[in-house]
Formats: sequence, C-alpha cells, structure tokens
Amino acid sequence: MLEAKFQVSIGGQEIAIVKPVRYRYVDTIEGEKSRPIVVAPRVAVNLPEQAIVFPNGGARQVAVALKAESGKASGTLRIAAPEGWKVSPASAPFTFEAAGEERQFSFSVAPPLHAKPANFKAIATVDGKEISSGVHVIAYSHIPLQTVFPPAEGKLVPAPLTVLSKRIGYVMGAGDEVPDSIRQMGCSVVMLTDTDLAGADLSGFDAIVTGVRAYDVREALRANHRRLLDYVSSGGTLVVQYNRSGERLEGLVGPYPMTFSAQRVTVEDAPVTFTNPQSLLLNAPNKITQSDFDGWIQERGIYFASKWDAKYETVLESHDPGEKPLTGGMLVTHYGKGVYVFTGYAWFRQLPAGVPGAYRIFANLLSAGKVALAKR
Repeated sequence: MLEAKFQVSIGGQEIAIVKPVRYRYVDTIEGEKSRPIVVAPRVAVNLPEQAIVFPNGGARQVAVALKAESGKASGTLRIAAPEGWKVSPASAPFTFEAAGEERQFSFSVAPPLHAKPANFKAIATVDGKEISSGVHVIAYSHIPLQTVFPPAEGKLVPAPLTVLSKRIGYVMGAGDEVPDSIRQMGCSVVMLTDTDLAGADLSGFDAIVTGVRAYDVREALRANHRRLLDYVSSGGTLVVQYNRSGERLEGLVGPYPMTFSAQRVTVEDAPVTFTNPQSLLLNAPNKITQSDFDGWIQERGIYFASKWDAKYETVLESHDPGEKPLTGGMLVTHYGKGVYVFTGYAWFRQLPAGVPGAYRIFANLLSAGKVALAKR
C-alpha cells in the first residue's frame, strides 16, 4: 500500500504525518468512494486448486489462472516442482493486450515412483522478473476494502487409494469444498437440487453425501429424508457429515435414533483408536492404519453424536487431552440392502488441505455399500 509522508513544522517542532494514498472514484450505486492504492504485480498468478491429489500414480492436469493487472504484458508461465516430478509443457508463453484479460493454462504433472507429498509453485516471468502470487480483493460493506497477494503455491499429494463408488450425489449444506475433493479421486459428482431431493431417481448414484450442516440449512433435505433412507434400503450408500441443531433433528437424519452434541476434538493430532478394527470402513477397499491420521489440520472433528441406537456401530475414538473418550464421531449401520454412515470428523478441512489419509478413509466411506454387497 502506498503512503505519503508529510513533514510539518509548528513552533519549531517537527511533526511527521503519514497518510495512505487513496484512489477516489464514483460508484454508480453508492456514489463517491475511495480505496487505498495498491501496487500489484504485472500479472496475477492464481491456482484454482491448491492441493492436487494423485490417487493412482498417474499424471494429473494442474490448472493455473493468469490475469493482467496493469495493461499489456507478455512472458512465460511454468510450474516449479521437486526433482523427479515430470511437468509438461516445461513452460507456456502468454500475451495480454489490456488490463483485466484472463487466461487459464493447464500443465500435466506426473509423480515419480514412491513419491511423497511435495510442494509446487506456479511462476510467471515478465520482462525478466518472476511473479508467483495472485491478487485477491476482499470487499465487504462493513469493513475497509482489503487487497491480499496469496502465494501461487500448492501441494502435490500422492494418495494411493481405491474407490468403488464412481457416481456421487452431493447435497451442499452451509458450503464446503468436499465435492471438488471427491472429483480428485476420479469420481463424478452431481450437485443435488431441492427438486432432485423431492422427485429425482436416486438409484443411479453409487453414493450420496450430505455436506456440512446440510440438514440444518436445507429444508428440502429434511422434508425428503425418507426418500434418502429408501435409497439406502435399496442398496445405496449415504454419508452424512456433521450438523448442529441437536434435538431439532432427532428422527430426521439417521435411520435409527441419534442425538447430536457440541462434542468435538480440537487437537488435530489427538490420538485416534479403532473401536472396531474389523469395521468395513477401516478395511476395504483401503486398509486404514494409524498413519492415515497423520498430518491433519486444525481439528479432528466437531459436533459428534452423543447418543445413538444400538443398531449403530462405532468405528473410531478420539478426545482432547484430559477429556473423556468420544466414540460418536463416526457411526455406521446396515439399513436394508445399503449402508448409512454418520461422520463428524472434519473432512471439509482435511480433504481440501490434501491430507492423504483423509482421502483414503473417505474413499472407504463412499465405497461402504459396494463393500457390504460384495461380502454378502
């Protein structure tokens, strides 16, 4: 941010006054406004996805978005990856004629054998200067306008996994990035509308997932919960992420009674134990081990179930230091021909962050019905 410094002399006393340099303009709706002048790079380098998951060792396409910030600009764009990772093309030329122009580029990135998670960077070179940051404007009426320059850096995440369910229906709740993460596993994801919940044929989905707080915020989901249970009974898999409404949702979420709570595990590396090591969620199609709980961020989970019917099976136990054991973070039950899973573990944080074990476990949740069917 540019600042102007004024030196004022009053009665022989020197006083320094520093003021931000602001740009004054007229908004067609709100009238005259002003904002700080920000020195931006010639081009903004943005990553639509910052964690790129490699579920089967093959190459993935990595997208990079470029935007001209200050008029004409030309140069080259490349991805810098660790030794052993193959990137094609090595670089891509670009030319912009005016500020505001945007283009998206795609690079093929392939991991080496036995690759481990690694960082990468997208770099634009303009007039010999390297630029590796984006431009993001935060504009809300209740706070001053802010401009930030996020680094154009991301993670390359080898996460060897098998997922048996390929066509997934997703019921978005309060908002999360889990659908994009599921797509990274190689699945197709269809976002289910209220109309779909009320009348669409759900039998074509291998699994249906409800997003965080979906039962809290989607009236159509609560109203059509019986249709989802019929889908499970016919052989489907339903994965329900956390909700907050507690007693208000009793009888509207699971096939059998369940009560939610504010119980949570806030320490991201709190120990996790397996309450039922033989559970299908821990054994197929991916064998889950303690290492799959390494590298988690911010928390283990929130809004666990506090009470549940005996027909549910617990899977995991975790708790914060000094707190009582919590086993209501993941519950599973067979219902008719299908499988129902409730999970309060924080997939909405772990999957977008590229935690390999989270992908492997979530692949098992999606595949639960297929695994159960194969064992019959």
